[in-house]
Amino acid sequence: MEDKDFGRGEGHVVTITNREQVSVDGVVHVDSFDDQEIVVETDLGTLSLKGEDLHIKQLNLDDGYLEIEGVIDSVSYSARPGAGKARSLIERILR
Repeated sequence: MEDKDFGRGEGHVVTITNREQVSVDGVVHVDSFDDQEIVVETDLGTLSLKGEDLHIKQLNLDDGYLEIEGVIDSVSYSARPGAGKARSLIERILR
């Protein structure tokens, strides 16, 4: 399987430790945050982290790095821009 670089070409890594700490590489900017949800834009799309007592421990947008502490309940991505525009072969044929 071939590795592909997206965004800035630096890759993207999310590390969760004991559901209490999260580190994210490839962060472009923070969309919103409160103690229950943090939403960030990454090189690979929008990342949403939900939980309790969440707070940003460290943020460095120059390096694209974010550290979060709190109780992590869920981590989810929204589709990358343009990902939903691809049509299947059948859809193109039946058009």
